[in-house]
Amino acid sequence: MKRILECVPNFSEGRDPKIIEAICAPIREIEEVRILDVDMGKSTHRTVVTFAGSPEAVVEAAFQAIARAGQWIDMRKHTGAHPRMGATDVCPLIPVSGISIEEAVLLAQQLGERVGRELGIPVYLYEYAATTPERKNLATIRAGEYEGFSKKIYDPAWKPDYGPTEYNAQSGQTVIGVRDFLVAVNFNLNTTSVRLANSVAFDVRENGRVKTHNGKPNGTPVLDENGQPVRIPGMLKACKGVGWFIEEYGFAQVSMNLTQLSITSLHQAFEAVVKSATQRGLRVTGTEIVGLLPKSTLTDAGRYFLKQQGRSTGVGEAELIRIAIHTLGLSEIRPFHPKEKIIEYCLEDPHGPLASQTVVRFTEGLASDSPAPGGGSVSALCGALAASLTAMVANLSAGKRGWEDQLDYFSSIADKTQQIREELLWLLDEDTRAFDQVMLAFGLPKQTPEEKELRKKAIEEATIYAAQIPLRVMESAYTCMPFILEMVEKGNPNSVSDAGVAGLCAWACLSGAAYNVQINLKDMKDHPQTPELMGRCKQLLVSGKEITTKIEMLMHQE
Repeated sequence: MKRILECVPNFSEGRDPKIIEAICAPIREIEEVRILDVDMGKSTHRTVVTFAGSPEAVVEAAFQAIARAGQWIDMRKHTGAHPRMGATDVCPLIPVSGISIEEAVLLAQQLGERVGRELGIPVYLYEYAATTPERKNLATIRAGEYEGFSKKIYDPAWKPDYGPTEYNAQSGQTVIGVRDFLVAVNFNLNTTSVRLANSVAFDVRENGRVKTHNGKPNGTPVLDENGQPVRIPGMLKACKGVGWFIEEYGFAQVSMNLTQLSITSLHQAFEAVVKSATQRGLRVTGTEIVGLLPKSTLTDAGRYFLKQQGRSTGVGEAELIRIAIHTLGLSEIRPFHPKEKIIEYCLEDPHGPLASQTVVRFTEGLASDSPAPGGGSVSALCGALAASLTAMVANLSAGKRGWEDQLDYFSSIADKTQQIREELLWLLDEDTRAFDQVMLAFGLPKQTPEEKELRKKAIEEATIYAAQIPLRVMESAYTCMPFILEMVEKGNPNSVSDAGVAGLCAWACLSGAAYNVQINLKDMKDHPQTPELMGRCKQLLVSGKEITTKIEMLMHQE
């Protein structure tokens, strides 16, 4: 899975585009980072910049932006409707894919330490990165705002986590932390009634509604022993919601923030709103996503809805997303374009990887006088074809009439082989990238003894990695082989030939990748990792041949 980190810093400037562009400029200059949105607010005098990319690059971009904001924004002159405590008021890091909360917290700590040390800005850590329970909540840290920190920062309880313990009059203070991805979503209702929309929101949101003695909204509240209103919790955790009427659309919506997708997913929220709306004689007509969302939000929804339909979930990513779009009604208000709304797609190379090319274009590139892509990429492609055929046979078996009791079994195989297919398509491109790294290493200068030693080390590291990639291709192909054997033995008999072809493709993948492992290691006999890599390569060939022989014997019996 590609490692993606999002960052959404809030800067205390929303009226001068030149200043915002000056802050964004260093972000744009950093490779592997892309600005996804810049939202300026005049009345709040605040701009929210959203950018994402590889974690380390995002952290560097965040530092450069915070530095630039400290240079260009003078908090002594700032007024605005939104609470704030510094030029960079808050800078959350948000894991999107391939990076854990724990890893993101370490990055937040590194960023905070560097901001405090190099820029002289007091830094507080919040949410998952908080150093004390009192600092988990952003509003608690920010209480008193910029002006209040002239005294608050000298309170021992509010000593900054990093940086100087003195008030920074120009830049103020900043808060850095890690939070979950927040999905802002509106569910469309076939009503103009804000009261009904609010009723649905109160049914669903975590905070629920105030309990009354007569059970009606306008009744007398039930109070606890402290005199506080007793609340009836809603159906969902980590969910905030309210009802409103959108004049532009001509109907009411339940507007919702999902603050922890691991607790409440988009499809769970949708189902809860549908349930509540139905009980009130309403219908959910569609869904509106505000901003961007992670790809997994829709692929998880697609799997859920397929399962509800009694269908195999082992289909491709595009099909899962298509199912989610149609079931959720994401295009009711305006067309929903995945390339514009899914973070991972927004970060893709505009020229596209080899795996996204047409067959014609890929084979044309293969037939050129360039050494890459070459046999390594073709081996990975053979493996991806094997996994695809296996998933196809599993899906056809899952949908076979009279085999309904085996749905979960075949669906599970389809799911697993789809994952293998995705891994091999990534390796298809990584093989070419690994070759490029070897070529770059050979191109390093070698005039001085130091340069020669650095060049030698770089060549060794790049060559070992270039051998590890086809070995991973072999591992993936071998992982697929038992599933192919199962499909030959137990799959839909009308598709047994497809399973047989999958077996041939898997063996071509495994044996072809072995050639690449061996050729990359032929001049690396003295490297300490070579015996282990070669040993694993030979083991995979032997084990893979055994399964391939079984597949061939069964196919010839047919």
